[in-house]
This record gives sequence, C-alpha cells and structure tokens, in this order.
Amino acid sequence: MKEKTVGSTSVVMAQQMNPQDANPAGNVHGGVIMKLIDTAAGAVAVRHARTNVVTASIDRLDFHHPVFVGDLLTLKASLNLAGRSSMEVGVRVESENLFTGEVRHTASAYLTFVALDPAGKPVEVPPLALEGTAEIRRNGEARARREARIREKKTEREGQHRG
Repeated sequence: MKEKTVGSTSVVMAQQMNPQDANPAGNVHGGVIMKLIDTAAGAVAVRHARTNVVTASIDRLDFHHPVFVGDLLTLKASLNLAGRSSMEVGVRVESENLFTGEVRHTASAYLTFVALDPAGKPVEVPPLALEGTAEIRRNGEARARREARIREKKTEREGQHRG
C-alpha cells in the first residue's frame, strides 16, 4: 500500500455563520461547530483511506473564543497519525469578523476515525509519509495521545470488571 503525505489529504473548509446557527444572543452553538469539525476531519480521513470511515472518538475539543452570526468560520484539517485501520485528524478552527478582519483561534480538536470495508469491518489504511519538522512533531504528539487513550480504555475495562 503506497504511503500518502499529509498535504495530499488536508482539507480547508470555510462557512459563514448564519442566524439559524446561533442562539438568540447571536452566539453560534458549539454543536454547529462540532458538526463542521467532524465533517472536515471526516473528509481528510476518507481522502487518506479512500473508503468509508466512522468517527471513533473526539479527543479534546477546546473552545478558545466565541463565534458570532456573520463570522466566517475556517476549518483546517490534516492527518496527524495513521495506524493499522485508524487515523487521527487534527482540526484548527478560526473565526473571522468580516467587517474588521480580526481572526481568532476559536477551537482545536483531535478526532480518531476507523476505516471500514463494505461489510463494515475495519480495513487497513495507507501509511503516512511525514514531511518536515511540524508534521513529525504532530505525529509524535498524536502517538502520545493514542497511547493515553489505550491506557484509559484499559483502566475503564478493569474498573467495569471489578464493579
């Protein structure tokens, strides 16, 4: 299976936020932003695997600044790690006030996807070719998050068997 680069599967999406995306005060709902994050990350995972994928987890979703009606939301998504059948995608969300030009780092998230064959079983994904120090750093950070998730799941299973 031929390896793929981060750049060959990255996605940039932009969408202006409208009144139906917000509460009566004009703040965009976090769930609207979460859906866009999942959409952008899912596109990256499908581009890498070239098969159906499902969201397995969202590891950290931190909101740093609010988003308002009229803001342009830009999502930058790229692959950080490719395992056997799973992939971690990082998403950075920025909001821009189109009148002032002010751009704010709004949110960041890490999502894990699993590639599936037509029968719904996990299928192997291509390896990830890392280019440059930033990609190598993000890959190392993703490996650490993956190891932490595995430890957490093991601890949860052990606790369920005791309780």
